[in-house]
Amino acid sequence: MSFETVLDRHIEITAGVAGGKPRIAGHRITVQNMVIWHEWMGLGADEIAAEYGLNLSEVYAALAYYYDHRAEIDDSIRADQAFVEELRRTTPSKLMEKLRG
Repeated sequence: MSFETVLDRHIEITAGVAGGKPRIAGHRITVQNMVIWHEWMGLGADEIAAEYGLNLSEVYAALAYYYDHRAEIDDSIRADQAFVEELRRTTPSKLMEKLRG
């Protein structure tokens, strides 16, 4: 079995599911989620697998997919961060309004 076949079995992209982002087959967990948990938050593959009910092969397939498509995934993460920051900047917090009021 080739490496591409393994990734094809574990990673899928479906329009309308998880924003069309690459994700673990049968789950709504995106490769982008996996990168944030593993690379940025420092969670180990076994911790991620246990926390989200995944097999280690699914976790490693997502990470392999990331390293094969790093620029694309990193761009997506940056775009999502910019979107969140824009929302924070333009949308007042109802909690803060209540606390001030």
